[in-house]
Amino acid sequence: MNPRVDGRPVCLLIVDDERDNRELLGVVLTWEGFVCMTVASGAEALAAVAQSPPDLILLDVMMPGMNGYDVTARLKGDPATKSIPIILVTAMADGEAKERGLCAGAEDFLAKPIDRDMLVPRIHRLLHTRYASYHESGPR
Repeated sequence: MNPRVDGRPVCLLIVDDERDNRELLGVVLTWEGFVCMTVASGAEALAAVAQSPPDLILLDVMMPGMNGYDVTARLKGDPATKSIPIILVTAMADGEAKERGLCAGAEDFLAKPIDRDMLVPRIHRLLHTRYASYHESGPR
């Protein structure tokens, strides 16, 4: 059985300009039972969220055009999308990058390379916080 909210599968949006990063995260999280959508840019992320809001977003910080901080600020500034949890993902592991992300409204921050053992529990924690009806089950 897969992670579910109100009887439906949990959907994650993965946003990264690097195809290999999107694919790796997609494989790992699909194996964990999540439904994953992937896009390659901030503009594509905003369009995807407008069309079909995910339950949680994994968002790369450093992307050409609209970066992850800008996307986060736009989503958190919109009443229709402000409750979607965002985990910023970046190769920049310094405190200033983390502070900037959290100030933009992100709920969490992970440094690349992503450790699956840290990522999955954070996703579950944020989903539990967002949804009282969240049900975690599936592969371990």
